[in-house]
Amino acid sequence: MANVFSRKSAKKTKRPSSMKRKEAIQGYLFILPWLIGFFVFTLGPLIFSFIASFTNYDITSQMDFIGFENYERMFTRDPLFWKSLGNTLYYVVISVPATLLGAIVIALLMNQKIPGIRFFRTIYYLPSVLSGVGVYFLWMQLLSPQSGLINIVLSCFGIEGPVWLFDPNWTKPALIFMNLWKVGGSMLLYLASLQCIPTQLYEAAEIDGAGPIRKFFNITLPMITPIIFFDLVTSIIGSFQIFQEAYVMSENGTGGPANSMLFFNLHMWNKAFVTFEMGYAMAMSWVLFLIVFVITLINLKLAPRWVYREGGQ
Repeated sequence: MANVFSRKSAKKTKRPSSMKRKEAIQGYLFILPWLIGFFVFTLGPLIFSFIASFTNYDITSQMDFIGFENYERMFTRDPLFWKSLGNTLYYVVISVPATLLGAIVIALLMNQKIPGIRFFRTIYYLPSVLSGVGVYFLWMQLLSPQSGLINIVLSCFGIEGPVWLFDPNWTKPALIFMNLWKVGGSMLLYLASLQCIPTQLYEAAEIDGAGPIRKFFNITLPMITPIIFFDLVTSIIGSFQIFQEAYVMSENGTGGPANSMLFFNLHMWNKAFVTFEMGYAMAMSWVLFLIVFVITLINLKLAPRWVYREGGQ
C-alpha cells in the first residue's frame, strides 16, 4: 500500500513540473522572433562595434588590432571631436530646458476649459507627427535671409533678421528654435498628467487661501514631476543623438558654416561613411554611449530628491 501511495504522489509531483516545462517552452517559442532579432540586430552588432573600436577597420580591409589608439587619437589628435562634442553639449543644455518648459506652458494653456480647446490641442500636436526631412526643408525656407517668413515678420517691426543658417553664431539657436515647434508630443503627456490631478487638492488649497501661483508650485508642479523626469531623461538622450537636422540643413552635410552644426553624431557619420574610418567611428559611438549612460545614472540617482511619488515616497 505504501508503494502505491508513493507512486501516486510521484505522479502528482511530476505532472505540474511537466506542465510548467511545457508552458515555458511555449512561452519561449512565442518570444523567439524577438530573441532572434535581439541577438542578431542588437547584441551582435553591439559586441562587434566594441571589438572593432580597438581596430583599424575601414570595411574594405581586414581588421588590424591597434589597442586604445582610436581613443587616444580622439582625445588628443582630433580637434573636431572636441568641436562636435561642444556643439552637442550646447544644444543639449539649451534645447532640453527650453522644450521642457515650453511643453509645460502649452499644456497648462491647453488644460483650460474654454470653447474650441480641442481644436487648439490638435493644432499644437500636429507638428510632432510630421515627417522629419520635410520639416527641415520647410524650416530652411522659413529661415531664408531674404525671402524667409521669419525675417519678413521681423522686418515689419523694424528688426533686421539674422542670416540664420549662414551665420555660425545663429545656426544652433535656429535649430533650437525649430525644435520648440515640435513640443506637441511632450505637451500631450503633460496635459494627460494635469487632467489626472485630483480636483479636491485645488479645492482644499482655495479654502486655505492659496492663489494660482501657490497652487501651481505646491500642487500642480509636484504632481507632474514623474512626467517631467521621464521627459527630461528621454529629451537628453534624444538631444545627444541630433543628426538629421544638421545633415540636411548644413552645407553639403558637413556641419558648416565653420563647423557650427558639426554635432557628435554627424562627425561620427562622416568618419564612418565618408572617410570610411569605421573603427574610429565605433570608438566615438562608445564614448557617446558612456556620456549618455553616466548622465542618465546621475538623473536616476537624483530623482528621489525631487520627483513626487504617491504615498509621499
